[in-house]
Amino acid sequence: MQADAQKQKADDGATASRSPTFAEAFRFWLKLGFISFGGPAGQIAIMHSELVERRKWIDENRFLHALNYCMLLPGPEATQLATYIGWLLHRTWGGIVAGVLFVLPSIFILWALSYVYVKFGNVSWIASAFYGLKPAVLAIVGAAVIRIGKKALKNDVMWTLAGLAFVAIYFFRVPFPVIIGAAALIGFVGGKVWPNKFLVVKHGNDTATAPLEHTRPSWSRAVQVVAVCVALWFAPLLLAGAFLGWNHTIPQQGLFFSKAAMVTFGGAYAVLPYVSQQAVENYQWLSATEMLDGLGLAETTPGPLIMVLQFVGFVGAWHHPGPLPPLTSATLGALMTTWTTFVPCFLWIFLGAPHIEQLHGHRGLTTTLSAVTAAVVGVILNLAIWFGWHVITPQPGVFDPFALILSLAIFAGLVKWNWNVVPVVLGSAAIGILYKSLF
Repeated sequence: MQADAQKQKADDGATASRSPTFAEAFRFWLKLGFISFGGPAGQIAIMHSELVERRKWIDENRFLHALNYCMLLPGPEATQLATYIGWLLHRTWGGIVAGVLFVLPSIFILWALSYVYVKFGNVSWIASAFYGLKPAVLAIVGAAVIRIGKKALKNDVMWTLAGLAFVAIYFFRVPFPVIIGAAALIGFVGGKVWPNKFLVVKHGNDTATAPLEHTRPSWSRAVQVVAVCVALWFAPLLLAGAFLGWNHTIPQQGLFFSKAAMVTFGGAYAVLPYVSQQAVENYQWLSATEMLDGLGLAETTPGPLIMVLQFVGFVGAWHHPGPLPPLTSATLGALMTTWTTFVPCFLWIFLGAPHIEQLHGHRGLTTTLSAVTAAVVGVILNLAIWFGWHVITPQPGVFDPFALILSLAIFAGLVKWNWNVVPVVLGSAAIGILYKSLF
């Protein structure tokens, strides 16, 4: 009986084996910055596989607790999740390191690719590498759906919520925030009238998920966080406006993307249609074709898919440099866009996460998050199917058997043999380049 109880506890993800040193965590976040392909679903899948399943630095319940909060925030949820986990492991500097390293490699890589694009056009080997990466990302996301689903979908009610979330977003295009909000309401009410069906993801019934000492909120800390983050957020924008004038492209980009950071809920997939319309039709920073090419470049680089906004900033400032040299203007535009997109992520996490951590074990929150977790499984499944359809049928009426075979092989390796994500990502890119060079 005791052995069964211990097995169940481990099954529920209630314990983590050890905490990493800061140096270990630093190396991991740096590596993650180079291998986090596949947009938010792929990045969440990689973090779950590496941090929960393989390294056991964070337990399942705390991971889902953080993920659910990040899903409710505006901006890139994968970046915010990395920041949240880094903060849990090593306080404020841990969160800063995790968040910065998650995006830093892609900043330099995408800057270089953007420059090559405006000077020479697309480069074929990049497309070849991404051709191999797509099936790998599809397999990683599929494996994540299974792993998270096993933990979250413990009964018929949770399966139903996941199914409804999938149907709502896939067939009826219901906005992501509406789905999460509805799931939260169902979970809260359901916990009152049917607690046995909604108390499935346990957030804090033992010491493993009890609030950590450094996560306790205070008013003085909240004031400091707001003051520092807001000052950092708007300082470059004010400087650009003072030196270049508020009608210049760079401060205009800073204002626009600052607003986008506050209102774009639902992550990159919700942000991109809004940004595309405004950047192409309203501000005319770039053409629709350039916007699509930028999305392709962002998908070929590690880091958040929302890094496409850096491409928008680069190309827009390149086309409208004002008194600056085009490359200088483009670089400043890229940096301004990236800064105003990601600095708010640290504000939302450092300000809100301490309060979220104190709610571990709160009955109403537990049932709410259980329902939200189930809905998130449905949303990730939607992303997996949407992405998979575009991988296997890259054009209408065109079937790609190579992509299907490679994806199935990697999926089997991840699920059955627990393959390491790093060689999977690197190997898939190499396979893509080799395949395209031969065929």
